[in-house]
Amino acid sequence: MIRENIPLAGVIGSPIAHSRSPQLHGYWLHRYDIAGFYVPMNVAAGDLETVLRTLPRAGFVGVNVTIPHKEAALRIADETSETARSVGAANTLTFLPDGRIHADNTDGYGFMANLRQGAPSWKPESGPALVLGAGGAARAVIVALLDAGVPEIYLTNRTRARAEELRAAFGAKITVTGWEDARDAVEPAHLIVNTTSLGMTGKPPLETDLAGLQPRTLVTDLVYAPLRTGLLQTAAARGCATVDGLGMLLHQGVPGFERWFGQRPDVTEDLRDAVLG
Repeated sequence: MIRENIPLAGVIGSPIAHSRSPQLHGYWLHRYDIAGFYVPMNVAAGDLETVLRTLPRAGFVGVNVTIPHKEAALRIADETSETARSVGAANTLTFLPDGRIHADNTDGYGFMANLRQGAPSWKPESGPALVLGAGGAARAVIVALLDAGVPEIYLTNRTRARAEELRAAFGAKITVTGWEDARDAVEPAHLIVNTTSLGMTGKPPLETDLAGLQPRTLVTDLVYAPLRTGLLQTAAARGCATVDGLGMLLHQGVPGFERWFGQRPDVTEDLRDAVLG
């Protein structure tokens, strides 16, 4: 049977060639036998709004948005979710039948779903979290952790002023500690999250002092290249449970795929292998 309309979706960024999202959504389209396509699009900042307003006319039902367009996408959208407003950025846009743009942020959802899948025994209320970094990813993680019931978050960043901005935005449950003093927050933490690019292939290593790391602590890294970062290797050697960053990428794609293509997809080991491959 020939369908009159084949739904199209994609990911917009600059650069974009490195994105794993086409492999992710392409796997799901094949897995569920859906007649649709998902394409990468390199779009310059000055062209973003024009492109977003044009795509629905070309049959697009939605797009993911990545660096450097997440904040701009939120400003351009006609409707925004509460989560996207809290984070201050959008990564998932849905084009409504009337052409308007709905913006959401699923990074926090992906982060929490990855933790729950990778470490089902972890309880958010068990104790404080230590978050390394204060960029856009950190904002999404903080919103998700506070919503889940984490009682306190120690936040550290190489530029302290950015961490202070997040404390001002999210309130008294955030305690800012200097980058050089992060080791003091390692021992009381029940969860440690690296949201920086440190430790990524081609980037400097993450050199936080982990001498006080306790075996009870769950450690996760948003970096997934390499899959087992230095942070995760050190934590595993100390007896800690660890969760790699790939699952966050996979899970954050679930809500958008369901909205665009009408099928809620599963995150499985076969999917991980396909995206890594």
